[in-house]
Amino acid sequence: MTPEALATYGLSAEPFTKEIDDADLWLPPSKRALVDELVDAAEARHNVALVGEPGVGKTCTLRALRHALPKERFRLTYCHNVTLGRRDFYRQLCLALALPCGHNSGAVFWTINTHVEQLASERVSPVLLVDEAHLLHQDTLDHLHILLNYAWDSRALLSVILVGLPDLDDRLRLRRNRSLYSRIHHRLAIGPLTPEDTADYVRTRVLRVGGGKELFASDAVAMLHEASGGSLRDIDRIATLALRWAARRKRKAVERDLVARVLQAEGDRS
Repeated sequence: MTPEALATYGLSAEPFTKEIDDADLWLPPSKRALVDELVDAAEARHNVALVGEPGVGKTCTLRALRHALPKERFRLTYCHNVTLGRRDFYRQLCLALALPCGHNSGAVFWTINTHVEQLASERVSPVLLVDEAHLLHQDTLDHLHILLNYAWDSRALLSVILVGLPDLDDRLRLRRNRSLYSRIHHRLAIGPLTPEDTADYVRTRVLRVGGGKELFASDAVAMLHEASGGSLRDIDRIATLALRWAARRKRKAVERDLVARVLQAEGDRS
């Protein structure tokens, strides 16, 4: 949106951008409870599988987890380029940890293993966040449980949080992945927003940038929820387009007919 269009509605910035600080993230009660469970898992150095459909807020939940964990006690490493083979996956992990990459697979693994043990000796808990984990190369899945084995499997030093589409759960349940699956203490699912969640989300995002709570009419929000299926990503996209249409037409608020026009235009393009 142009600065003039934003000013029309008293907005200091676009309300539905993903460029928002972790501390300002909006979470409904269900997702706040999920973050609390993830914090508990990290505290206990437990492993987690978190699944959900695209756009329901999986990465948003991870960002909220990052904000919730004290930086002096936890070392978070985020990895989302997961389609690599096992050796390259571990080399990438070394780079993310600012560790020297070994000349072969054994050296790379040993470097990471030693680093985890060093952090534990300093009373720092490493947490590996693997996003898009449903795309993990099978060679990596075959080996990942070994990364969790310390002192003859008698100490929990590393927490791995695997995040992905529901396909991830199907893959982990395969017999060949049973060694890894048996080490996953928390198997969680994240669902879409409810209609009440969507209304609160839209209102909160608008108020955060100085807009009025009636900028989106209630029937427009209801259509927005129905069209998005409760997906945060789709809500952001459709709401932004509808707001732009409202600004071009000098409308004081986003009403149901504007959301309908946006959806019709998207349908025509497809």
